[in-house]
Amino acid sequence: MALDRQRIVTEAIALLDAEGLDGVTTRKLATRLGVRSPTLYWHFPNKAALVTAIAEEILEEQFPELTRPGPEERWQDWLSGLATRLRRALLAHPDGARIVSASQLSLKMAAISELAMSTLVERGFALRQARLIVLTVERFTLGFVLEEQWPRPEAGSGEDFDLAAYGAMFPTVMAGVTDYFQPGRTVDDLFQDCLRMVIEGPPAAP
Repeated sequence: MALDRQRIVTEAIALLDAEGLDGVTTRKLATRLGVRSPTLYWHFPNKAALVTAIAEEILEEQFPELTRPGPEERWQDWLSGLATRLRRALLAHPDGARIVSASQLSLKMAAISELAMSTLVERGFALRQARLIVLTVERFTLGFVLEEQWPRPEAGSGEDFDLAAYGAMFPTVMAGVTDYFQPGRTVDDLFQDCLRMVIEGPPAAP
């Protein structure tokens, strides 16, 4: 089978799924493809270019098409749906948020931003305001998933977390966490509630 960019990216994503971003090395990728490492440089001059190509593929899975909201659709609901799809794309692969964050001039991410910003401008927002809203939503989503995907210390690794001591030091924080995560409530709910706060703002204080 001829070696082309698409085949390299497809195999790189398979390697990513198996070993995470740190495991995606040119040596391992070349071995999987049955070629020598220098051969990859004909298609990708460095790992940064490969990471950007992987980011494009990851985003394409959830955003094969980009559509504007319907005339009766609230922009807040539409933008929330866009962010939810972005999170879904990032979570579909290990280190998805790291990859998209590290990508250099991702055309798909730029297209998502262009669509979101131009939609808000059409709805009457000033360009600067539209940019800040979209940037805030995108950065929040990336940051949320970065935390979700960050590896947690294994039990017995010497980094065991003393929950009782933490709760004693920060009682309001712990009370807030306990109050929020009632039975049946998940991290998906937390993302949606935080996203709603980002897009629509907090309710008026009592």
